[in-house]
Amino acid sequence: MSGPLVVLVGPMGVGKSTVGQQLAERLQVAYRDTDDDIVAEQGRAIADIFVEEGESAFRALEKQAVRRALAEHDGVLALGGGSILDADTRALLSGLRVVYLSMDVEEAVKRTGLNAARPLLAVNPRKQWRELMEARRHLYEEVATVVVPTDGRTPEEVTQASLDALELKEA
Repeated sequence: MSGPLVVLVGPMGVGKSTVGQQLAERLQVAYRDTDDDIVAEQGRAIADIFVEEGESAFRALEKQAVRRALAEHDGVLALGGGSILDADTRALLSGLRVVYLSMDVEEAVKRTGLNAARPLLAVNPRKQWRELMEARRHLYEEVATVVVPTDGRTPEEVTQASLDALELKEA
């Protein structure tokens, strides 16, 4: 199978970066995050791109970053929360090991504080998070090989549950 060994998807704040780094370490492969790629390439924060250029400009950058990472990276790859909104991106994920890290709104509040640094949650965070998840949940489920709930679990427990669900052995 070409492409990443494991791809992580899920909402902002679910722990994709933390779990991704732990998975990569335990599988002895490299870790990559498309949000980090965008920040490095653009030289500014994602929130700044949203404010200065708008969501559609950010989504175009994200689509390019995801396409490039899927083609180049063979380790553990974490995708930005909204990357699955793009049909081409969803098609590229077909046939890959995709872990959807899920959480409910109460867990999201605990983890992110649903703060203003998250541009899509700036006005009414709980309501907006619920609406985002209503719009995206079926897309996460569509691309997922496995779903791993993160509610009330430590990153280590989520990492182990991901390995178990994918039936991957540590290196």
